[in-house]
Amino acid sequence: MGVVAACTGLLAALLTAVPAAATPDPGDAPATEQGISRSAQAEAAEAIAAGEIPGQDEIVHSDNIEHLANIPKDALPGTNSDLAFQGKYAFAGNYDGFRIFDISRPKAPRTVAQVLCPGSQNDISVSGDLLFLSTDSSRSDSSCNSTTQPATEKSSWEGMKVFDISDIRNPKYVAAVETACGSHTHTLVPERKNVYVYVSSYSPSATYPDCQPPHDGISVIKVPRKAPERAAVVSFPVLFPGEGPDGGGNPGSPTNPGVSKTTGCHDITVLPDKDLAAGACMGDGILFSIKDPENPKVIDQVQDNVNFAFWHSATFNQKADKVVFTDELGGGGAATCNAEIGPDRGADGIYDIVGKGDKRKLVFRSYFKIPRHQADTENCVAHNGSLIPVKGKDLMVQAWYQGGVSVWDFTNSSKPKEIAYFERGPISTTTLVGGGAWSAYYYNGYIYSNDIAKGFDVLKLSDRRTDPAKRIRLDELNVQTQPDYFD
Repeated sequence: MGVVAACTGLLAALLTAVPAAATPDPGDAPATEQGISRSAQAEAAEAIAAGEIPGQDEIVHSDNIEHLANIPKDALPGTNSDLAFQGKYAFAGNYDGFRIFDISRPKAPRTVAQVLCPGSQNDISVSGDLLFLSTDSSRSDSSCNSTTQPATEKSSWEGMKVFDISDIRNPKYVAAVETACGSHTHTLVPERKNVYVYVSSYSPSATYPDCQPPHDGISVIKVPRKAPERAAVVSFPVLFPGEGPDGGGNPGSPTNPGVSKTTGCHDITVLPDKDLAAGACMGDGILFSIKDPENPKVIDQVQDNVNFAFWHSATFNQKADKVVFTDELGGGGAATCNAEIGPDRGADGIYDIVGKGDKRKLVFRSYFKIPRHQADTENCVAHNGSLIPVKGKDLMVQAWYQGGVSVWDFTNSSKPKEIAYFERGPISTTTLVGGGAWSAYYYNGYIYSNDIAKGFDVLKLSDRRTDPAKRIRLDELNVQTQPDYFD
């Protein structure tokens, strides 16, 4: 069904592959180069000269972070995206496919395999011998040899791909499942015999045969572990029921100016041990039960029509009494970490979960945003992160595109504070160029980050507040399938 290769032997073929087209909707769309005003260029130069921001491509970090390694892009030239982990391996998504690293020596990661399979954004996760890959650009077919094709054509394909990674150096493409509106991201709900996949996608159109409005739910795929080729959609639970063609989600503009209309979800995070999930769904944040994984049930739904433009992702704390939602203002392609935008937009929103059972409610407490302004040539906004597992504390590491990597404490949900950071200076001081950290996750004692343009980074965090996390060892980590770290 596709082609797979290790780095050696297929380098030339990989380099001649046609890059996947990016989804034009808000949310993780790589920034196109944009010129900025001469005054903004002058401001960036002055800020660098004054030491207010790092110089072009200069690396700076807090004293408690050490930059151990950077592995540049190799055979896959596309946008680097999300990360997953299993044992001594890290799996790195890229709009042109995915790459597997051996991270047994964090100071010197080695490439094990590179797989050519274009289809933005190639959101990635692993479970046992299976690897899952999201395709959210309209393709000519489901193969890894596909080419771009308009979504208006009925024959076009978008959805989930499944690989067998029992031979880590030679992944095999074993299944493809088409889903409505493709798969922008996905989340695993693993069981012993099956893996359920929650597929998030959005932005339907009456002109798209396979992506019709209102598209107010998610696709649920069931994948038998011993027969992944039988993977299939088993349900499409409606999360935003309502009358009319738009369903019951946030109507967006003009009712709520500057807010995305809810036409699906961007990302979902699950806590399987607690049968709980949180959805970041464009104009809405939701809390829902997954006791019946094929038929999730919404418990609470919240909106922020003042400061949130695009609900992007969610992270629970360990006790499941808080959720951090991120707002991807500007879709990841804009400069929002500046004085003009301010500290409450393009930020994290911290919500307490109060009550019990199906009567639980999401209660807003505060916003968190990195305290360092970036140049107007740097795309910067809240993006993907994970917990740092320390008992009694709520600590998180998070990517901010060209804002870099931030470690912060939200133990007091009303007074979050940053405790460490790592960042590079702007890619350009004259043009807005997309880049920076897409994901930053803590795994078995180290922070791993996938930089859109610069490649795979490994960071070491040494701080008495976070050091206890080094004792926690996991066999597998998909951040959107949060483990019980202390069980």
